[in-house]
Amino acid sequence: MTLAIDSPAPTFTAPGTDGEFSLEALKGQIVVLYFYPKDNTPGCTTQGQNFRDLHAEFEAAGARIFGISRDTLSSHARFREKQEFPFALIADPDEKVCELYGVMKMKNMYGKQVRGIERSTFLIDADGVLRKEWRGLKVPGHVDAVLAAVRELG
Repeated sequence: MTLAIDSPAPTFTAPGTDGEFSLEALKGQIVVLYFYPKDNTPGCTTQGQNFRDLHAEFEAAGARIFGISRDTLSSHARFREKQEFPFALIADPDEKVCELYGVMKMKNMYGKQVRGIERSTFLIDADGVLRKEWRGLKVPGHVDAVLAAVRELG
């Protein structure tokens, strides 16, 4: 599936660490969805910590943050507690949400081709419209760029 900027973001419901997550229920709020490969790995931990450290600024700008990976809800709960993330993590073990957003890619892992999540972030405005996407991103400086884009929406 190809996503189009300035088009409605694909809606979904999925289990999250704060209960059932529904994108539809968040209409009226800016939503940041960030997809990451795996709980408790170095890059994913740093990325989550960066969102955690700027969480108050995202909230002040009217945005809600949600992390998504293929990990289980119990893995997410442990990861969230350990890192003190103030935002919910969404479990997508069957890759349904990943497929909606087109983030599954073939990647090289220790010389082998493996299918995994391409680190990606999507910015959805209060009307449920996809306004910006970052794909194949690098962690350093990324959260600052997302915050700047959120502030431009406000």
